Amino acid sequence: MPVVDVKSAGDFSKLQEKCGVLVCHFQAEWAPQCKQISDVISELANQPDTKDVVYCNIMAEEVPEVSQKMSITAVPTVVVTNTAQEGSPAAVVGRIDGAKPAELTTLVKKLAAKASLTSTGIGSGSVATKNGSAPEDINERLKKLVNSAPCILFMKGSPENPKCGFSRTTIELLARHNAKYSTFDILTDEEVRQGLKTFSNWPTYPQLYIAGELIGGLDILKEMDASGELANILPKKQNLDERLKSLVNQAPLMVFMKGNPENPRCGFSKTLMEILKEVDLPFSTFDILTDEEVRQGLKTYSNWPTYPQVYVKGELIGGLDIIKEMKADGSLADALKGV
Repeated sequence: MPVVDVKSAGDFSKLQEKCGVLVCHFQAEWAPQCKQISDVISELANQPDTKDVVYCNIMAEEVPEVSQKMSITAVPTVVVTNTAQEGSPAAVVGRIDGAKPAELTTLVKKLAAKASLTSTGIGSGSVATKNGSAPEDINERLKKLVNSAPCILFMKGSPENPKCGFSRTTIELLARHNAKYSTFDILTDEEVRQGLKTFSNWPTYPQLYIAGELIGGLDILKEMDASGELANILPKKQNLDERLKSLVNQAPLMVFMKGNPENPRCGFSKTLMEILKEVDLPFSTFDILTDEEVRQGLKTYSNWPTYPQVYVKGELIGGLDIIKEMKADGSLADALKGV
């Protein structure tokens, strides 16, 4: 099956209106790792066991309304949706951020197998493997997820963009306690969304787990907050300002960017790396895509809302525009040396 090139929001809507699994590869020409994912998708599209899957390529920066709808912040990103019945809304059933070919292949084959079983009337429960071995146990997966962090919140959306009022209120409550926690967006994985209700015997979201044990939903958290119990059980963050101060002083020339020098994850970071290569000074980097706390906190700490950010001896020099201006007027090398 050929891979479809999506050129507009209308193209994307028409694809989603068709029933079935849709694999969407959000990419950019300047990101070399996108080529690797394109090759994987082309190979999957030609395999008989994924014949029920539709694939599309989307240039993230050329179709911004679709990228915004799918919360794309870096490339490559693969989002998988499923429309159970023609004309019904498409649900996000999988998401992979970054170049992860093995993870992508596993996800697509798993969803393709489910689609095949559903279309033949066998059902949409556990998926049997091709060699007839035992089906994957969703409970094992859920057990790993609830234990994947000392404190984890299963919610709708993300801390920066909660998708329901209950999730938003829970995030605000945890913020008041300076809680250190991870999150899982149940809107991105329908299997987890439905399975966790049975696994935990708790029918609603959000759900908070500490050390793998269910604490409860928003109502329980509010009661524990009122009694003072919640403050005693929540793990606490390190003082963020102290952490950020330590990070910006980690090297004499420190760059906070999306990705790393070998694989920048946005055009601005890529351009900055090219400029710094010309200057030929040693520098260290921090990938802000790997740490949401740093990504958001540094904006306030430095009073600078975008990335990349360049620091010299712990002091902010600026972003890409400032670096370009310094390069143009000849002051860049001295500024980066701290002269």
